[in-house]
Amino acid sequence: MTLTDHTGMDDADSDLAGPKETRHDPLAFRDQVRDLILDEDAFVQATFSGRRRGYELPWRRVTVRPVAIRGERHVQISYIDERQDVTKNFTGEAVVGKIDELLALPFSQIHVVTTTGEVQVRISRKGIARVHQTQTSGVREAPRLAHDRRKERLLPADEPDPFLRAIGIQTEAGHLRADKRRKYRQIDEFLRLVVGTAELEDLQPPVRIVDCGCGSADLTFAAFHYLNHIRGVPAEAVGVDIKADLVAKHNALAGALGWQDKLHFEVSRIVDYQPVAPPDIVLALHACDTATDEALAQAVGWNAKLIFSAPCCHHDLQAQMSEHPMPPVFTPVLRHGILKERLGDVLTDSFRAQILRILGYRTDVVQFVSSEHTARNLMIRAVKKLPLGEPQQVAEYHALASYWEVKPYLAHLLAAQLAAVGVEI
Repeated sequence: MTLTDHTGMDDADSDLAGPKETRHDPLAFRDQVRDLILDEDAFVQATFSGRRRGYELPWRRVTVRPVAIRGERHVQISYIDERQDVTKNFTGEAVVGKIDELLALPFSQIHVVTTTGEVQVRISRKGIARVHQTQTSGVREAPRLAHDRRKERLLPADEPDPFLRAIGIQTEAGHLRADKRRKYRQIDEFLRLVVGTAELEDLQPPVRIVDCGCGSADLTFAAFHYLNHIRGVPAEAVGVDIKADLVAKHNALAGALGWQDKLHFEVSRIVDYQPVAPPDIVLALHACDTATDEALAQAVGWNAKLIFSAPCCHHDLQAQMSEHPMPPVFTPVLRHGILKERLGDVLTDSFRAQILRILGYRTDVVQFVSSEHTARNLMIRAVKKLPLGEPQQVAEYHALASYWEVKPYLAHLLAAQLAAVGVEI
């Protein structure tokens, strides 16, 4: 297969370790990716992610890796979207067919890891592929084929980590504390939800993060640490909270870690805070009641690319539901206080998600942590991807608000933006 080299390297340089970028004709990259995946001696893992503009995909991300099942080598393919993770195992000619199916889908990025290097493919809207190749200076460990191997963590807990030690998750010797395993898993699951958007690669560094109502700030620190020191993506972060003692404590910790130049905390109400530069990522994790709406409104106003909000308590919509008769069909539900409260929670987050969709965000509501840890275990995850004011989304919003005769607080905060796309408040 002949490639056109755009890096200025001649043939004598091609055997040296280091990155090399090439551009293929529109379809030739498929042969290279297929051959790498089918190489039983060297293939480690492949990830298909991102969607080319103007196309639709059945899955948000697909991962491929070799596994051993009852002593026989299989290729395991995991199809992942916001609702499910479907894993299937294939052998023989079926593998070739499944890989060809993936290569025919309009993914915008393919990342292949082998024992000798990595290949990163970026495919444009027109199907033009740029291939970035990196050779390792040595040889990686051969791929592990264990089918039921331990889940790999984004922040490895079996290696000394200054951040995990600083927040008390690891001992000074770098061992995971038994009583902090739940907290560690929560941090890891949060990072997985961030990575699961498959959008980090498209953000221009430095990636800017604002955490609205940062509270304990464990996840502020975790996001900053993961991007800069694990993923190698330059990032800056600001945590905002009204509690001056917490802000001082967090700034002291950032200084102790040597991160104060790119990570700091400020005392401010969410509605009053104005960042120096618009953030790419906005976090609002367990901000109480309408503080969540204020954070979402700020994120939309800043045109943030990614929004992650784990709502806490809900009161505003529940109060509205008590002010006038509810739909009679719900009488068996609403006569129970706890069910009425939960219905108010569901409606509040449904309105929040729908408003974000109307304003151009691909939005899903997912489980953040297991319900055994907390009843407040949902996360609204939004990616700036959609056109504004899609008629179906607007119609669904009007129908829901009319049926329940309520006016979500977030709609009041974003009244101007919603009016501009045809939403009546």
